[in-house]
Amino acid sequence: MIVSLHVATGGAAGALTRSRTAALLLGPVLHAVGDAIPHRDIPSRAFEVGSGVACAAALLGRYGPLSPVTIGALAASAPDLEHVLPRISERELFPSHRFRGWHREGGVPAWAQLAVAGAILALLLRRG
Repeated sequence: MIVSLHVATGGAAGALTRSRTAALLLGPVLHAVGDAIPHRDIPSRAFEVGSGVACAAALLGRYGPLSPVTIGALAASAPDLEHVLPRISERELFPSHRFRGWHREGGVPAWAQLAVAGAILALLLRRG
């Protein structure tokens, strides 16, 4: 899945559970589940990183660093750090990143993932 959708689903889990611990534990599980769905990625790493950081920053600004929403968003997107951190990016450590069969034709298009991420984030950012 694209990074912004990982951020959005993790944030949603934090909002639903209202628990920092649950959000922290569910984040990597949600990441793996998202990666298991056949999908297409955005070919631009710069866009992936930039949009993921922007989405996480928006939730951080809205909820603060200790909110279950922020913790869930960061926990669900953290496995993708291995794609951008030097030394770590040479090896795929997170289990769902090792199987390339999920990135194939006919999977959920990147634009649809981006639309769903935007809708989830819009709900989280306007919540009272």
